[in-house]
Amino acid sequence: MDRTPSRRVVITGRGVVSPLGIDSSTMLSALRAGTSGVRPFTQLPLGVLSVDHGAEAIEFTGDISNYGPLDKALQRTIRKGSKVMCREIEMGVAVAQLALHDSALSEDKRVPERVGVVYGSDYIMSLPEEFSAGILKCMDEDGTFDFDKWGSTGKPQVNPLWLLKYLPNMPASHIAIYNNLRGPNNSITVREASGGAALGEAVSTIERGHADALVVGATGSRVHPLRTLHASLQEKLAKDTEDPATMSRPFDASRDGSVVGEGAAAIVCESLEHAEARGATILGEVVGYSSSAVGSQAGDDFIRIAVRNVLKGALGKADPKSVGHIHAHGLGTVQSDRCEAEAIAEVFGAPSEQPPVTTAKGHFGNLGAGGSMVEIVASLDALGGELFPILNCGKLDPACPINACVDSGVPAGNEFISVNVTPQGQASAVRIRRFA
Repeated sequence: MDRTPSRRVVITGRGVVSPLGIDSSTMLSALRAGTSGVRPFTQLPLGVLSVDHGAEAIEFTGDISNYGPLDKALQRTIRKGSKVMCREIEMGVAVAQLALHDSALSEDKRVPERVGVVYGSDYIMSLPEEFSAGILKCMDEDGTFDFDKWGSTGKPQVNPLWLLKYLPNMPASHIAIYNNLRGPNNSITVREASGGAALGEAVSTIERGHADALVVGATGSRVHPLRTLHASLQEKLAKDTEDPATMSRPFDASRDGSVVGEGAAAIVCESLEHAEARGATILGEVVGYSSSAVGSQAGDDFIRIAVRNVLKGALGKADPKSVGHIHAHGLGTVQSDRCEAEAIAEVFGAPSEQPPVTTAKGHFGNLGAGGSMVEIVASLDALGGELFPILNCGKLDPACPINACVDSGVPAGNEFISVNVTPQGQASAVRIRRFA
């Protein structure tokens, strides 16, 4: 739907944790320089899974310094809360604190009941070691697990608060509690489409007057003993190469699958009136959004239909030529890239008529739910400057009819559309304009 409401929604701050750094300017510089975040795993054992490389956010250690400038009381509170936060939730909370600091939306400039949180997340899997002590208690002398012992002997060995470490609504919960944000609070879990869907919900919430400002973000990880195993069994992952930086090759004729990664990002959205009243620096304006779900029952090209739907929805009645660039999902699998490229051509025309198309996934693969918001921040920061090319797209697949940005020096323009889609056909897209 086209965004022509009475309440305009603007962006006043951002925070990011990515395989290319834990601040947005560092990440954008790395994207423009063609730096890859794909490396040998440090969180997973090597030689066990089908791949030994992924894009870890190696600069994020969970140390309180990763959360940005905080007063001593909030530092103590977050340190204490980290005992019931897994890595994904820690990243989600950290980027929210970074975004709040970047926006200068301090406590004295907000009414708690009018500021809330909308967050996207993957389903979050427990680490196997959470249950290892309990399982060992239920093993007999032959090493056989006796399930009858689990309730009385095994389960008491599990931390009674373990579930709080993995619930997908906990990032939004922690953020609201730590910052006394009593306004609308929502959590959205639609895999890679989560960030765009969360931003769409946030815009709608502010437009209808239910909040003046919202912290909007997404966090995710596919670097996990079980999650990475699931991905290797259920999806097409890129094969390990001698140079892991070449593994993720969106839209390239030689692409052979996606690369697993991790990351998170958040932005602060406000009504224009609220932002101007407090003298905020405005980074951009959300002028369109859309969500769609098209299952495999629609045929083999259901991903194409889903992407087409959200591109049309986010564009609305705007002139396609006003779009400076498209940030594609660019998963790196043969089918997904082809379907997405066909959808772009259906909405924007032949490659010669399209705005430049890029994707950050060549640099750091699929970050799960966090990827959509990380990519939005990357494109937001690029507006008005130089666009980052698609890494490793040396020979564009003829089956992908897009105006692929493969060279430096291409203008990013003053407006972009970012699109993401899941393997199940859930898609989201947002259109953001440089504020003037």
